[in-house]
Amino acid sequence: MTATPPPDSLRDRYGREGADARSDRFLRRLGAVLGVLFVLVVGWLGWSYVSGQEVSAEMIKFKVVSDSSVQAQLEVRKEEGAAAVCTLRAQAEDTNEVGRRDVRIDDPASRVDTVVTVRTTARATTVTLVGCRPA
Repeated sequence: MTATPPPDSLRDRYGREGADARSDRFLRRLGAVLGVLFVLVVGWLGWSYVSGQEVSAEMIKFKVVSDSSVQAQLEVRKEEGAAAVCTLRAQAEDTNEVGRRDVRIDDPASRVDTVVTVRTTARATTVTLVGCRPA
């Protein structure tokens, strides 16, 4: 019976010492590159969405004037010198639409506050800003 001497190093005992370490480094680098790419894509999509919003608006308040009209105060933000069209919808208590109006905002300022009257076919209980777009 011959005795084999004990291995001198881990390499002799387990074979290639660095194979697992190299694959771990590769996977870490691959994960870092993919993570950076993901962050860049999400950032680009967010920036393109926000910068693509040429006109934005919100309805500050509305007031029922009579059975045949309502007034709404709008705040519109747009590029300076550009025109915009905003759509308002008036609804009755049963949620049926009783009035609709497209309002053209020609003021050259970048922020415009305006009061708009919407004529209705019945008494409205609410007014909704449907949306705004460049004219």
